[in-house]
Amino acid sequence: MTAHVAPRIPRNPESGFSPAPARPGFLARHGLTLAVLALVAAAHIGAWWAINRPVAVPDFRGQVNGLAFAPYQRGQGAEGGPTPTPEQIEGDLRKVAPMTRHIRTYSAHGGMERIPDIAWSTGLDLKITLGSWLDKRLDRNAAEIRRLIQIARESRNVERVLVGNEAVLRGDITPAQMVGYIQQVRRQVRQPVSTAEPWHVWMDHPELGDAVDYITIHLLPYWEGLPVDDALRFIMEKFDAVQARFPGKKVVIGEVGWPSDGVAQGAARASRVNQALFLRSFFNIAEQRGLDYFVMEAFDQPWKVSFEGRAAGHWGMYDLDRHQKWPLVGSVQETPAWFGWAFGASLIASLATFFFLARRPDIRWQGKLMLAGLSQGFVALGTCVVLAMSETYMSATAGVVWTLLVFGQVLLLGLLLSDGFELAETLYGRVSKRRWPALPAPDGTALPKVSIHLPICNEPPHMVRETLDALAELDYPDFEVLVIDNNTTDPALWEPVAEHCARLGARFRFYHLGKWPGFKGGALNFALRETAPDAAVVGVIDSDYLVRPDWLRRMAPFFNRPEVGFTQSPQDYRDGNGGLFKRLMFWEYAGFFKAGMVTRNERNAIIQHGTMTLIRKSALEGAGGWAEWCICEDSELGLKLMRQGWEAVYCPDSMGRGVMPDDFSAYRKQRHRWAFGAVQIVKHHWKALLNPFDRSLTQGQRFHFVMGWFPWLGDALGLAFVVGGLVWSIGLTLIPLTRIHKTVEIFGHEFATEGLRTALVSVGLSDEFPITLFMIPSLALFAFKFAQIWLLYRARVSCGPMDRLGAALGGLALSHTIGKAVWQGFWKKRAHFARTPKMENAPALVQGLMTARQEAVFMLLLWLAAAGVTLAHRGGTWEAILWTVILLVQSIPYLAAVSMALIAAMPAKVAAVLPGAVPAQSSAGTVVARSEVQ
Repeated sequence: MTAHVAPRIPRNPESGFSPAPARPGFLARHGLTLAVLALVAAAHIGAWWAINRPVAVPDFRGQVNGLAFAPYQRGQGAEGGPTPTPEQIEGDLRKVAPMTRHIRTYSAHGGMERIPDIAWSTGLDLKITLGSWLDKRLDRNAAEIRRLIQIARESRNVERVLVGNEAVLRGDITPAQMVGYIQQVRRQVRQPVSTAEPWHVWMDHPELGDAVDYITIHLLPYWEGLPVDDALRFIMEKFDAVQARFPGKKVVIGEVGWPSDGVAQGAARASRVNQALFLRSFFNIAEQRGLDYFVMEAFDQPWKVSFEGRAAGHWGMYDLDRHQKWPLVGSVQETPAWFGWAFGASLIASLATFFFLARRPDIRWQGKLMLAGLSQGFVALGTCVVLAMSETYMSATAGVVWTLLVFGQVLLLGLLLSDGFELAETLYGRVSKRRWPALPAPDGTALPKVSIHLPICNEPPHMVRETLDALAELDYPDFEVLVIDNNTTDPALWEPVAEHCARLGARFRFYHLGKWPGFKGGALNFALRETAPDAAVVGVIDSDYLVRPDWLRRMAPFFNRPEVGFTQSPQDYRDGNGGLFKRLMFWEYAGFFKAGMVTRNERNAIIQHGTMTLIRKSALEGAGGWAEWCICEDSELGLKLMRQGWEAVYCPDSMGRGVMPDDFSAYRKQRHRWAFGAVQIVKHHWKALLNPFDRSLTQGQRFHFVMGWFPWLGDALGLAFVVGGLVWSIGLTLIPLTRIHKTVEIFGHEFATEGLRTALVSVGLSDEFPITLFMIPSLALFAFKFAQIWLLYRARVSCGPMDRLGAALGGLALSHTIGKAVWQGFWKKRAHFARTPKMENAPALVQGLMTARQEAVFMLLLWLAAAGVTLAHRGGTWEAILWTVILLVQSIPYLAAVSMALIAAMPAKVAAVLPGAVPAQSSAGTVVARSEVQ
């Protein structure tokens, strides 16, 4: 086969056939764009300023009474691993010494037992309340008590002793056991002895108060779910209640504080400003009342995050790098370095928007403003996510998860920008560079010979005869029709077609191949070899298409231009009035051909389809024919031809109409094939599509092919997010319920919820919601996509509001199928060539539901998850409400799929004839067909 290469003539690499004319200066072309970008960027930075304005907080000019002290550095923790060195402990002691004269510790092992000696030897005037850690391990507890007694007796700066920390609250130690430990220690040390528990434990177990020398209570209103404005009143009420319960005994506040970051607990919001507001207000009241307290805590402790949640790592007055989070006097900002983040985000968004708009300076100011606003808003959200990530302590595993989530946000940004650009270009563009009227060539005009290839497989003879009759009516001087039947075993199907070709004359040739490799691509390659030598153009149509008589006379003249490699007309359908299901599909298909293909044509980046296409034979031969390895051989050929430098022409006029799938199962199989084939093409041509140094495609072509298929990757990510959201919701539902109920009944047996909770956490489940910033973009993108469909259809597709909604329903119903196809395409090389059944009797209702059984299961699971999260969290936080909304939004595509399946199962009622549609019944009678739709 002789190779042919497209002639390389000068051209505008983005859109035109001819060299670009001289253009005006940069400012003349882009002045309006730059002005809009500057305006939106200023508004963006202004929003950052409004959110991060300095907040007036009561000043505190005294000295903090005490700090809970745990000198763990990055990568260290009490749960194992490396422990702080003496030098690190000394550095932390010197850091806190100017702020306070008192610290408390939590254990007498793991290097913590050295704190009193290091503080004394360095000459720091620090008094130490010496702590110990007790749990269910009795042997370990005995060793801990021995070390506690030894250190207390040998140290001159230990002023008090604490036996255990919240051991009774956790259930590790019974009150009676704790009394025994306290009595053991009191007999052997000179310092006052106590244990540390939340305020309510002391109220519930007065025997503890009788056993200690002083009462040590924890007051942490954040865990009570209180708003910060009520927190101070709450803790003073509880302090006074405990003091009244144990008159004559000193009450020490062992822990008091507020986290600077973390998920909300009820009405409690963890933030830097709230931490400063609570603590500085408390310091002033504590100084007035002479309270003895320890702030929870000196330094952030990220090692606690894995078992106490994200907030547990952010209670410190200093962060992990030993930087003070806020001063004791003056105003406080939530993000002190906000301007750098805001400026960087605005710059990235502006450059990205300019990259798009520079290619279409003709877009009116409304479109520029819309795209700039979308870009700035989405980049701002992404920047906030990265900012939150930079301030969040995480394990290596959590870091990987966050990085993947951020990568997902970047992909969403790319999708938003490409969709926004398409919308702006469609609604507000003023110049069309690649639209030419497809006017019929006058009689006497020299026209190339066309060889029309019609592949069939197990097609009903009546339908194929209709297609052949329409081809016989073509108003064109020189053409041939090659009918290639492959893999049809029943002679009753192919023999009538062969006979009909014989009756139509010498122009029509029939080939029965029997068992033949390569599916449709193999049949078309056979036809290419049998094509008349003097044919210059090859046409391909599907077996159900009725072409207009002037199809060739209108499209073939484009090949008089030597740079044209192929032409394409829309896929259109003649059975859109065959019931509601058909009507929904009709308008869902129409959006791509009336809007998407028109926009892609501006940059010579259309998708070639296996019907209503004409191809220069030399270009087809030069490309090696049709790809038999690819399930979408037509789209692959179009991309290959563009890589070889050929131009394409898209004419949006309908020149032939076929029939649509008859049921939802067929509708899904068709879209599954398209999506799987797209992944095959991307894998095969990835260098041309993704490597910026590969110049075989123009920038505009690469943009449209990558971003045109990107929404299908979004469906794949959406499927992954649905599965992940369902798994996450198990933890969000069950773990909170295990804290409410002590036992749970499963299959008639009682189980302790503590064990269930431990098991859930051990497999990576959590009762913490992802940060709000991760949830908002997905909702925003869903809303934008719906608005985009609505506006594009209103601008380009001649249908009413209900048909727009129907088109959106049809598209959403395929999301799950597309997502599966994309994932399968990543891991599989080949897929079964699923042919699309058409014009069959509608299935029964049960059959309709069965076709969407996967989607129905996912829909019910998402609804159950939403109900479970609502029940477990009672809508107490914005995170809980937002997560529930996300689950319900995720269920919409599945609801759409179930709805489409039910609609397809309904008896068809002939509706009003759609614009451009013709009745499905033709002169040959009603056809029952199984045909391929590309």
